[in-house]
Amino acid sequence: MQTSTALPDLKKLDPDTKARIEAAVLDIFSTREFHRIGLIEIARGANVSLQTIYKYYGSKEALLFSGLDSWLGQLVGQMGPYLQANGLDRADLKQRLRSLFDVALGFFERNPKVMQIVMSSVYLNTWRRTAGHQNRDFYAAITRMFAQGQAQGVLNRQVSEQVLLDYCIGIIVRLVQGYISRGMNEPLTPQANELFEMLWQAIAARH
Repeated sequence: MQTSTALPDLKKLDPDTKARIEAAVLDIFSTREFHRIGLIEIARGANVSLQTIYKYYGSKEALLFSGLDSWLGQLVGQMGPYLQANGLDRADLKQRLRSLFDVALGFFERNPKVMQIVMSSVYLNTWRRTAGHQNRDFYAAITRMFAQGQAQGVLNRQVSEQVLLDYCIGIIVRLVQGYISRGMNEPLTPQANELFEMLWQAIAARH
């Protein structure tokens, strides 16, 4: 069985230095594939020594995944207020899922480089073994929301709650990837009403 890989402990790293390193990671890894980037390039972009990178991160993989954990942590933080399952009726659940959908689209429109990194530089088999990718609290909360919706007969019960969640995430990721691939000329957020209704029709229980 594959084990989880812990992310580096950055508590002792100066916050300004950390911010510069993450900015360099975002700018550089979003433009080229992982294997084409060297740590010295990141160090120069962040105006820090290569020794600092090795001391606090240890490897190129840890550097990249630590950055992703930080940026996606911002997204999770914005989603937090809508992750509530108890006592939701059909209208409440639909509205909360719509809010989560809006938050995700808005985040990636404002931060397209995060998705560009996922598209060009992330080895998914390695990323999924990191502690950050598993993010148990977030996935547990949103999975409970889907399970509650199924229990109430609001969401499709022909597949598991995990498959419903994968389906929703897959749709959002593909929408954002398409938006980026087409040059980001047509924003997604103005189309959010229609896009969400299409998604809702796919996951809602058939009555």
